[in-house]
Amino acid sequence: MLLAVVLLIVGLALLVWSADKLVYGSAAVAKNMGISPLVIGMTVLAMGSSAPEMIVSATAAFDGRTDTAIGNVLGSNIANIALILGITAMVKPLSISSTVLRRELPLMIIVTLIAGALFWDGYLGFTEGLILIALFVGFILFMIKISKDNRGEQDVMVEQQESEIPEGVSNSKALFWVLVGLGLLLFSADLLVTNAVIIAKYLGMSDLVIGLTIIAVGTSLPELAASLAGVLKGEDDMAVGNIIGSNIFNILAVMGLPAIIHPSMISELVMNRDFWVMLAISLLLVVMTFGKSRSINRIEGAALFLCFLAYIGYLFYNMSA
Repeated sequence: MLLAVVLLIVGLALLVWSADKLVYGSAAVAKNMGISPLVIGMTVLAMGSSAPEMIVSATAAFDGRTDTAIGNVLGSNIANIALILGITAMVKPLSISSTVLRRELPLMIIVTLIAGALFWDGYLGFTEGLILIALFVGFILFMIKISKDNRGEQDVMVEQQESEIPEGVSNSKALFWVLVGLGLLLFSADLLVTNAVIIAKYLGMSDLVIGLTIIAVGTSLPELAASLAGVLKGEDDMAVGNIIGSNIFNILAVMGLPAIIHPSMISELVMNRDFWVMLAISLLLVVMTFGKSRSINRIEGAALFLCFLAYIGYLFYNMSA
């Protein structure tokens, strides 16, 4: 058991580090190929923080653990808003001015409702997975088009994303980090899932709960690091944008992969409990960001954080479910 805990922590650390290197190398390769900073910012950088969830969910699905994969998606989305934005807003209140964010927030709610529709019958199938992936591609193309159409407005979040693109990185160095990042990402995901399952069995936790808690929080660490770094640099819009984009990507791409890899029945608790928590937290974020102040203050951040603690406490109290 102790060894499994140590290996799980190692897996989480490697997961975060390798995801960062994969994004760094991929963004540099894209820039060297002449792809515009706008496209890189809206694709490679925006999707980068969801890479751990994507690889972990795919790994769990290959192992036949669809509930763990789905739990990872729902738990990560809940943690992204309630835990990460909660902590970030307590460190420094978040002001939101980006028009891109105000387009993405309604899309996040729509995508969340789509997830609920797919969960309704308790089965996640191959066709549904293809639909999710197709919607994911459509979302990326839509956001690129909107950003290009409004290029003259110089949206603050787009500018902040573009400033994160690495400069002056050679092709050989960029490709090296792509290969290292991808290889370690796959290895660390397998290490994480394998030892999470060992711990879950030891504690009597279900596949769903292990996905909702340990794995979800672990794979959300890149978002936490990115959000805290963003607000400390005064990039509030990008900090919130990383979370909203990650939640959309998680439902469309990260949930789409397990559906394609291993179509199967899912726990009834997904629809009866966890989906509604994800939807409620998402709506709470919309209420906060569309309010008169257009910000998330420290009190609201503390409220989000307490919601997360209450949810996690409930899960561990009923962890066999």
